[in-house]
Amino acid sequence: MDRSYRQPGVVLTDHRFSVPLDHARPDGEHIELYAREAVATGKDPGTLPWLLYLEGGPGFGARRFTGRQAWLERALTEYRVLLLDQRGTGRSSPANRQTLPLRGTPAQQAEYLAHFRADSIVRDAEAIRPGLTGGAPWTVLGQSFGGFCTTHYLSTAPQGLAAALITGGLPSLTATADEVYEAAYPRMERKNLAHYARYPMDVERARRIAAHLLERPADLPGGHRLTAEAFQSLGILLGTGDGSHLLHYLLEDAFVPTPAGPALSDAFLERVQGLLSFAAHPLYALLHEPIYAQDPAVPTAWAAERVRARHPGFDAGKALAGEAPLLFTGETIHPWQFTCDPALAPLRETAELLAARTGWTPLYDPARLAANTVPVAAAVYHDDLYVDTAHSLETAGRIRGLRTWVTDEFEHDGVRAGGPRVLDRLLALVRDDV
Repeated sequence: MDRSYRQPGVVLTDHRFSVPLDHARPDGEHIELYAREAVATGKDPGTLPWLLYLEGGPGFGARRFTGRQAWLERALTEYRVLLLDQRGTGRSSPANRQTLPLRGTPAQQAEYLAHFRADSIVRDAEAIRPGLTGGAPWTVLGQSFGGFCTTHYLSTAPQGLAAALITGGLPSLTATADEVYEAAYPRMERKNLAHYARYPMDVERARRIAAHLLERPADLPGGHRLTAEAFQSLGILLGTGDGSHLLHYLLEDAFVPTPAGPALSDAFLERVQGLLSFAAHPLYALLHEPIYAQDPAVPTAWAAERVRARHPGFDAGKALAGEAPLLFTGETIHPWQFTCDPALAPLRETAELLAARTGWTPLYDPARLAANTVPVAAAVYHDDLYVDTAHSLETAGRIRGLRTWVTDEFEHDGVRAGGPRVLDRLLALVRDDV
């Protein structure tokens, strides 16, 4: 039974749904989905149109708001909002090192996870929509990977959409995983150089920490092995609005004096553990490259790791052997993460099988998108670390009627940082008010 409860300014209702694991086999195994409905206090939900929110990721459940935070404040003025935990995330049949062994062998786990891409997420949405809306189309707001899902929605089930709003999530329709990362590494380098221009003292601090870790990898409180490569992956912070500042504060007091000489502080290691652990979102690591796989004959084959080898500036050893600044990485997944992270280590073989997998199906239909009739607006962030801006603008030009808002006011997390203003701008674009 659906349960309702209150927070300041909002009435929340829990919903649970049963959907096929494989939508091509509706009579086969089913999994459970969870979603939280939000309606402004005092409004009659029966009179409001629905807005479905698809979180970024892959692997993240819908954000847990307190009251009417961020963009939800604007949405609740006119919508009944559904915050969906996409399959495998949050409370929707979570997939992690504890639950996946229930599927059997690593091969069986990999086969199971092959059903957790954008195509299945959209079919989940279409399976639950009629029961919620009475068959009416709904507006979808897709953040980051949620925008990838929304683009797939436009490709395969546009009849379910009244409008589509995308924030930092317009994918390339054709780029392979290799091409995605070939575009990503130069972008990461620009973000590094911008950080060091803002905080020049961090050049030496980062080099010192990396040199220490090359000699003596550290054990983090949760069992994570902190290597120089793992330290470099903290560059994922550089894609958020305050990330450069957070990285600076992290680096500034990394060492403390001890009887045995300078050592990485417990406080530093504790903070790094929280930033690097995949315990709360293992699907981000397992499915990060499969979300780009569209050629049935071509595996992703650890694309980010292979492409990194063609960008020697990201090699910590080579940087420290000379005078170059250490370059942080971000938005990339590597095989060593399934050794260093205890939340991922039991899933290493499963990850290898997904990396070697072929038979992936195309996710986007360029011809159908070129004939699109659904009102669509997208916020594209200038030099977005996580999603290539050039790829996004190329796609924007291939979706009929799509209107873009290109801005350098926000980073990739603009829908959180900008909140009501970002959503208000996109709604104005789909309604031709701008």
